[in-house]
Amino acid sequence: MRHIAIDVGSFHFVARLEEAAAPLTSAAFLKLLPFTSKVIHSRWSGEAVWVPMGEFDTGLDFENHTNHPSRGDVLFYPGGFSETEILFAYGSSQFASKMGQLAGNHFLTVIEGNELLMEMGRTVLWKGAQEITFTDLGER
Repeated sequence: MRHIAIDVGSFHFVARLEEAAAPLTSAAFLKLLPFTSKVIHSRWSGEAVWVPMGEFDTGLDFENHTNHPSRGDVLFYPGGFSETEILFAYGSSQFASKMGQLAGNHFLTVIEGNELLMEMGRTVLWKGAQEITFTDLGER
């Protein structure tokens, strides 16, 4: 299984790439790595942070998509009703925008650092935007 490091400010997580369930999304995301941006707290989705990507064309359709990510799930929204984005759930979440409910492609699941998820989310909420970096760790 392939793994991805996710660093948000001083917080470090390791996630499993969901290649079997979301092969096209996984392949497209791997081409972006290493990927660094800013993560901000979600306005509409509950306990989640997100990486706005504007009009970035992923070339993706929906696969393994969900509206209710679990704690530690990372979704890639390919755009359409709202801007392209990555959503990282740290607690109770229902993916949405000002347009209403959205579904995103679940392509990463945090497997290390789960105990830090709530603290990471609260840091982004109360201290503002944090740098986020995704790095390919390869097969483990």
